[in-house]
Amino acid sequence: MKFIILIAIAVCCIYVGYAYSKKYRKRANFFSALVMLCQKFDVEIKFSRERIKNIFENIDQKHKQNLCGLTDNFILFIDQQTSLEKETLFKNITFLKEEEKDVIFMFFKTLGRSDVDSQSQETKNFQSRFETLSSSATNENKKYGSLSVKLGVIVGLFLIVLFI
Repeated sequence: MKFIILIAIAVCCIYVGYAYSKKYRKRANFFSALVMLCQKFDVEIKFSRERIKNIFENIDQKHKQNLCGLTDNFILFIDQQTSLEKETLFKNITFLKEEEKDVIFMFFKTLGRSDVDSQSQETKNFQSRFETLSSSATNENKKYGSLSVKLGVIVGLFLIVLFI
């Protein structure tokens, strides 16, 4: 019975490490999808002059999933079902820092508020900001993502040895 409890404790520690690892991976994927969104938005607004709602609805499913519902929340604002507030835009997104939320919120707040050339320039400015955030999130994922899984394994093994 004692060994079963020890194994359960070890599995729980490894799971916690994996959960932290998933958070860092999710942030890295989120920011890379956000950079892709800026690139797509810039191209679509310049050349095809597509409506904002259509651009957001035609995003690749993988990137839409990596954006964790951010585009769906913005589409609700476009359809005037909700107001554009930080709480509604980032509903169910808990892995972002407040500074990152502020930058992303300003991006969505400025969409569709100016002419094509100004909008393209603003999108490029935000894209460079998002690329910086993406590279830092990728570095954090490389550094802390695998570390948290390894730390979970070590803590689990340490607790097993401690209780034996």
